[in-house]
Parts: sequence; C-alpha cells; structure tokens
Amino acid sequence: MRRPTDQEGQRLQQVVRRGSTSSVRYRRAMMLLASADGNRVPVVIAQLLQADEGAVRDVIHRFNEIRLAALDPQWTGDRPRLLSPDKLAAYP
Repeated sequence: MRRPTDQEGQRLQQVVRRGSTSSVRYRRAMMLLASADGNRVPVVIAQLLQADEGAVRDVIHRFNEIRLAALDPQWTGDRPRLLSPDKLAAYP
C-alpha cells in the first residue's frame, strides 16, 4: 500500500474513531490503517477484521488507485434484469 498523506491518515482515523458511519466505511478504514502500519494482509489484517484476504487486497488496491473514494462501496443496489425489454413489453 502506498503511504497515505497526512490528510488521508487523519480522515481514516476520523472514520474509525467516530464509528457512526456505515460499517463498510469503518471496516475499510480499519483495513487501510492496519496496512499503513505495516501489517501483512493475509496474516494480520484479514484475521483481525475477520475478512477475506482477497477483499482486503481489493480495498488496498482501490485506495492506491482512487484514494479515499475507496471507502465508499460501488454497489448499484439493483438486481440485474432477468427479462429483456422486448419480453417486458409483452406483459400487460
């Protein structure tokens, strides 16, 4: 993981200290702080947070690419459509 700037480090600590944000943001901030402290992903971080090693790596890679935006999930919230628009039009 790249070293977070002072401002990024402060923001990560705020998210963890407040604990009032979403659980996803909290867990991701914890992952990033643990990694910034030099902990190894599979051994410490995944066990500490009871998370999948791959998920921890994904968060770290996203942080390296898009910085603090990696704290926010990119879920659409919608299930993919099973019917094509043509089939939907056939129903009254």
